[in-house]
Amino acid sequence: MVHYLSFMETVAKSPKQSSKKPQEKDRSTNGMSNSHQNAQEKKLELKLNMNQMMNRSLLFVFIALLFLPFLYSVFAGNPSEKINLSQMINDIRENKVDRLEVAGPDVKVFYKDSSIKTARKEDNSSLVDILSKASVDITQAQVEIKNLSLQEVFIQLVINILPIVVMAVLFLFLFRQARGAQDGIMGIGRSKAKLFVKGKQDIKFADVGGMEEAKKELEEVVDFLKSPKKYKKVGARTPKGVLMVGPSGTGKTLLARAVAGEANVQFLSMAGSEFMEMLVGVGASRVRDLFQTAKKLAPSIIFIDEIDAIGRIRGFGSMGGHDEREQTLNQILVEMDGFTQNDNVIVMAATNRGDMLDPALVRPGRFDRRVQVNLPDLEERKFILKIHAKGKAFEHGLNWEKVAKRTVGFSGADLENMLNEAAIAVARENRTEITAADIEEASLKVKLGPSKKRLHDEHERKMTAYHEAGHALVAHFSKYSDPVHRISIVSRGMALGFTLTPPEKDKVQVTKSELIDEIAVLLGGRAAEKLIFNELTAGASSDIDRATRIARAMVMDYGMSDLGAMALSPQYETSNYARAYSEPATISDRLQEKVDEEVSKFLKQGEQRALELITEHKDKLDKVSERLLETETIDSDEFVELMGVPKAA
Repeated sequence: MVHYLSFMETVAKSPKQSSKKPQEKDRSTNGMSNSHQNAQEKKLELKLNMNQMMNRSLLFVFIALLFLPFLYSVFAGNPSEKINLSQMINDIRENKVDRLEVAGPDVKVFYKDSSIKTARKEDNSSLVDILSKASVDITQAQVEIKNLSLQEVFIQLVINILPIVVMAVLFLFLFRQARGAQDGIMGIGRSKAKLFVKGKQDIKFADVGGMEEAKKELEEVVDFLKSPKKYKKVGARTPKGVLMVGPSGTGKTLLARAVAGEANVQFLSMAGSEFMEMLVGVGASRVRDLFQTAKKLAPSIIFIDEIDAIGRIRGFGSMGGHDEREQTLNQILVEMDGFTQNDNVIVMAATNRGDMLDPALVRPGRFDRRVQVNLPDLEERKFILKIHAKGKAFEHGLNWEKVAKRTVGFSGADLENMLNEAAIAVARENRTEITAADIEEASLKVKLGPSKKRLHDEHERKMTAYHEAGHALVAHFSKYSDPVHRISIVSRGMALGFTLTPPEKDKVQVTKSELIDEIAVLLGGRAAEKLIFNELTAGASSDIDRATRIARAMVMDYGMSDLGAMALSPQYETSNYARAYSEPATISDRLQEKVDEEVSKFLKQGEQRALELITEHKDKLDKVSERLLETETIDSDEFVELMGVPKAA
């Protein structure tokens, strides 16, 4: 069985906001700013690509210049055989040489058989002197002295000097690279915050669905950044920090970006885990660098996402009081407490574990405001669905009110994922419109996982059908339980089947009667197995676990048992620091026995009530089970028709 909101989840995630539809004027303005920003981003991307192409081109040029002498020797001039001076002198004596051509130290030897060979003499020596000393008659061969032209001299200089220059440039480049790597090691303490330039944030409050209470709190922060003098005239100081606490996927990061967009200031974003490194002291150094950068860019906003990664209670755990995380936290405390009124820098942070943060971090003077970001209520879900429905094709007449009621307990991220999964399924099947059935299937996939076609024998399918029918029947005939939305014996995740009983409206409070009925519904599947098959299966383990948790919370936390209004859960001392250094206070063994008796009493009452209802309406239980074996899934309307009577109220 799938249960949507327990009492503890309801209190922790109670939606209280209303929605507000953005105006068309804002949309057109946002559209113009988006197009302008896209054009600037394309220009920047083109510029970066050009720089990369230039760097690559220069590298290829350097490589080509290194091979220039070799290429010149291969392709320049006519290739000729190399000989020494002795061979040349012997050939002249033997009257094989027609003429000699002297060009600097090179001597080209033209033979009578039309072959050409090259000999090389010393730079400052004369060919005539060499032949005279060798007793060679110079009249045997015609000697021509060829003067090198300016172009040839330049080519020779380039060929001889350019490789040296290229090698020097290459070594300089490698030296700078090595220096840059050294600077990277030494600069490991610099912050890795992402800077969103002023005026580039196109997210506004109108783009955030619901959360009106949170928006009102943050609007004052925006107003201070826009006009700080107005507050300083009446003696109001700078709000140093805003802490946003709420479940995952509710839009805390989106709210922070909306604040930066509304205030039109510099926005530095960094995750809590990015402060941490293997080296000791790196986190504290990055904190200092981050705050120094923010002060230079003031007015600005520092946003630290998932601050619980570095902001947990100090001294808690096995690392002691000198690990890297605690040093980073200490530096954050110093930086936030060291602000002056003229800095005009506000720190925003987000977490879904506000209970784990160090009390010195969340005290007034550091994080002055604590904004609770809850799961969206009905109206907010409708607004969020409309936002994420843009660009998708839906069937005509789709009831968004019904979809919003169906998705109680969904966060904004869940809703976006649900519509995206529905669109993916439609595209996979080559259809053009998203239907209500597609959205229903996508919602089940988001919460329970994809359906699985497991092979079951008939006996297992029958037991699963009666198990789920037992849940549904007890829920239908229980006065304070939620109505049945869907029953299925199609396996999803680890469950062989499921029974959905989402609340009809968003709940803020839960009564004892509702919790008692909830325990009975959870144990309805087990009761049906016991009645029909006189057997028990392991499939009810999850139901038993959840029913036990509810019963124990009723006794130990809510004071709903005969033990009275007494907090029986483990308790810490008044000081929050006691969580790190002391064990929580626990109840005595004698009182623990009484607690266990009361918990067992609630569970037995729930199971007995479920068994009575199933025995009384066994014919309806058989009808639902048989229909499940035929169709595998039953919706709410069909289920009420099978029951023959409306839900107990």
